[in-house]
Amino acid sequence: MMQSQLLAAVPGIVHGFFGREGGVSTGLYASLNVGLGSRDDPAAVAENRRRVAARLGVAGDHLVSLYQIHSAEAVVVTGPWPQRPVEADAVVTRTPRLAVGALAADCAPVLLVDPVARVVAAAHAGWKGALTGIVDAAVVRMEGEGADRSRILAAIGPCIGAASYEVGPEFEARFVEADPANARWFACPPGRQRAHFDLGRYLEARLQGLGLGAVDRLDADTCADPARWFSYRRTTLAGEPDYGRQISAIAVM
Repeated sequence: MMQSQLLAAVPGIVHGFFGREGGVSTGLYASLNVGLGSRDDPAAVAENRRRVAARLGVAGDHLVSLYQIHSAEAVVVTGPWPQRPVEADAVVTRTPRLAVGALAADCAPVLLVDPVARVVAAAHAGWKGALTGIVDAAVVRMEGEGADRSRILAAIGPCIGAASYEVGPEFEARFVEADPANARWFACPPGRQRAHFDLGRYLEARLQGLGLGAVDRLDADTCADPARWFSYRRTTLAGEPDYGRQISAIAVM
């Protein structure tokens, strides 16, 4: 797993941006696939999630993730889901030893913490959630649990990089229509016909604009590194039938 130096310096908090290595899945899902929605062997996914929980130091059923829907919905959780996961894209808790996580395979995982109020959150930010305000919603939910946004520390994990993220003109138009200043996150590389979008830097600026205490961004392109990361875009370009998901998680201990 990778860690943010910003979050790692907070006492009593554990976190990790887990990649695809260290699990038991095989084939397309090798090896640490935690995606319950994939077509992987459910027993392998369960064992992979148990390994992630153990690495974080929490019980196997205390790794909580969502049924992600590319929304701007954030929820508060106090314990493991009694049945199926809730549909949302950010999860907030102040319950000790309960790890909250976000799954991704090119979308950006964002982990947040208020070190004083000891409130943490994990958000899944694809382009749609990023544009419609999933990180904003996570911060508001954290404030509802006693956090102060001026104290909140946020880290953006590995996601698809600008070099890999070619988009069409209608995609760029959505962002520019929402805010003309968003044009700065699009550029057409030499020799290419279409613009590329910088999701990580867009999210970094958006988080900074919320008035948080500090924002860190891990510079790793999930699409460009098949040995370390699952990637939806890479899978699609290769014509593969399915893909694994990695998880990023954080907990108060």
